[in-house]
Amino acid sequence: MDTPPPINPGSPVVPPTPPATDSNQWKVYLYVSGLAGLLIPIGNIVAPLIIWLIKKEESSEIDAAGRLVLNFQISYTIYAIVSSVVAATLFFLIIPLLLPFAVFIAWLVFVIKGALNSSKGLDYQPPFTLKML
Repeated sequence: MDTPPPINPGSPVVPPTPPATDSNQWKVYLYVSGLAGLLIPIGNIVAPLIIWLIKKEESSEIDAAGRLVLNFQISYTIYAIVSSVVAATLFFLIIPLLLPFAVFIAWLVFVIKGALNSSKGLDYQPPFTLKML
């Protein structure tokens, strides 16, 4: 008969992931709500703004994360507009045409990275974010 292999007593035990706190969940919602901009013009700013206005009084973490996410969304909206104007102005060159695409990819990566870090309870500062709020 086949016997199952013995369990290696020296293998490390991975502790279970701690349950997400309510503020962590709302911080994730703040980041993910920015994806509304894919469907609605300026939705990437309006959706996090609504969540932040409703939830900022409940926790200083949510207030700080809301400000950060709004600064991030406003910054990358400005970068998208400027890169689109540059691409339209220099349409005869190939490199400037790639600028709006590069800004979009960077924005998408930073939204996902921010949501993942927030779900783990970690703070995340997206690069090139202008501080306005």
